[in-house]
Amino acid sequence: MCRKMAHLHHDHGTMPPPMVTDPHAGHTTGHEGSGGHEGHEGMMMKMTFYFGCKNVELLFAGLVINTPGEMVGACIGVFLLAAFYEGLKIGREVLLRRNQVNVRYNSMPVPGADGTVLMETHKTVGQRMLSLPHLFQTILHVIQVVVSYFLMLVFMTYNGYLCIAVAAGAGVGYFLFSWRKAVVVDITEHCH
Repeated sequence: MCRKMAHLHHDHGTMPPPMVTDPHAGHTTGHEGSGGHEGHEGMMMKMTFYFGCKNVELLFAGLVINTPGEMVGACIGVFLLAAFYEGLKIGREVLLRRNQVNVRYNSMPVPGADGTVLMETHKTVGQRMLSLPHLFQTILHVIQVVVSYFLMLVFMTYNGYLCIAVAAGAGVGYFLFSWRKAVVVDITEHCH
């Protein structure tokens, strides 16, 4: 059976080349000369964290980092993208609160610790589906999803410098923008 399959590949080109695992590099690749199955000749994806500046593919096949200067530039770009992502998340929340319609308040009694009855109020808000604010929120949501996947793919390069840039950008972005985030304070909480 294997001989027949190998014969099929050589005669008709219907089967892809076999995959080979290099135990020292921690990745899988096709045979050399396999017609471009590797992406770039000699470049293989790393599957463990590493710190390096040579042959680091960043999101696109043509975007390859080869020098420390290019890595610094890439890290700055990734840092800013991660900070932008955090700002986008918070900005969407702010816009959503600003464009809320159909606000309803519901009060319900809650037994207190000392036998008294407290009133707990819940705010229910809605938004119209066919409105400009909802369309804008949808566009921002799509941008947020795409940016989040880009950041995930950057992290999946396993390059330590780029991973640190993603984490640092997310942290700085959260620090800069999260203070605008709404905080829910339970006024019925009386624990001291």
